[in-house]
Amino acid sequence: MKFTLLTLYPDAIKPYLNTSIIGRAQKNGVAEIRIVNLRDFGLGKHKQVDDTPYGGGPGMILRADVIVPAIERFKVESRKSKVILLSPTGRQFDQSTATRYSKLGHLILVCGRFEGFDARINKFCDEVISTGPYVLAGGEIPALTIVEAVARLTPGVLGNDLSSVDESFAENSIEYPQYTKPSTFDKMDVPGILLSGHHSEIDNWREAQKKPLP
Repeated sequence: MKFTLLTLYPDAIKPYLNTSIIGRAQKNGVAEIRIVNLRDFGLGKHKQVDDTPYGGGPGMILRADVIVPAIERFKVESRKSKVILLSPTGRQFDQSTATRYSKLGHLILVCGRFEGFDARINKFCDEVISTGPYVLAGGEIPALTIVEAVARLTPGVLGNDLSSVDESFAENSIEYPQYTKPSTFDKMDVPGILLSGHHSEIDNWREAQKKPLP
């Protein structure tokens, strides 16, 4: 699975992508993550990427003649490429979307900044996605969220591919509670069924503990 992140702040996201599960996936060749500085597509001597909004108003708007060439530069690499514009105005990202994305060959994530994108950029994107009903300074954190959610569904990324099967949201339900040693903590005991060694009964108990999504 290949990811291309288009951002004005590549140094803000590199450390996270090079650690833990995602870092190992890259080292093992299971995932390929490329971080592209949108400033490289900027205009003029100062590499301008934004400008004031037509009609007036506060803040700056990312220019279409900067963002679109960046998108097109990388979209042509694969017929299975999908371009995702990250914006609080988009459809909310969820586990079913992560599963759908995991079947693609190449995901291009466009991270916004300032007051948003020139609306004409939308025409060159496949989907506009939000990770929640709130506003952030930019799309870098949502991009990291999507990369991790999608990558962990890719075979070989997790140490045990079955790890993603019973996770929360995998079957439109919340995962059953988990316990580890010690068996008693602060007068609270681990449920006895988990200590019984009867695997079929444990499976039944775990299934019964799952909760449907609200």
